[in-house]
Amino acid sequence: MQLPTSNHDIRTRGHSGPRLPFLAGSHPRAATLAYALLRAAFGVILITHGLPKLLRTSHGSMADPMAGSINLIENVLHLPAAPALAMCVALLEGVGGALLVLGLGTRLVAALVAVQMLAICYALGPAWPWIDRGIEYPFLMLFLAVFMTFSGSGRWSLDGAIAGES
Repeated sequence: MQLPTSNHDIRTRGHSGPRLPFLAGSHPRAATLAYALLRAAFGVILITHGLPKLLRTSHGSMADPMAGSINLIENVLHLPAAPALAMCVALLEGVGGALLVLGLGTRLVAALVAVQMLAICYALGPAWPWIDRGIEYPFLMLFLAVFMTFSGSGRWSLDGAIAGES
């Protein structure tokens, strides 16, 4: 076994490429596709939370998720104009989720989602397990949104097509 001879060797040692022969040469393309799929899946998850609020239909065990959002904003976060803020949340999830799927305005949408998830973590905390209505799931979404805020839309996106990156 040869030891690294410089800091550069240490930094790049684990990044020399895939160890599985059938993945050789596909890493850059696969990473680009994986990020696009991650961004789209995140957007779809947000849409599934926003549409029931916008349409005033049930979602899982919640008979009226918009009323639940208004209650959370008003009685837990103690913010003014709870119905208007709940509509902003519903639009962020519904329309913002669709924008994430398309890769349009990802940095702005993701930054707003990060703020929303931070507020949800505050409102639901300190319980951790999601099964107990804790912050586990919104915490993960918070950091996914932060990652997308810094990463942008990626190559397979409308932003990428507009910028001529495709």
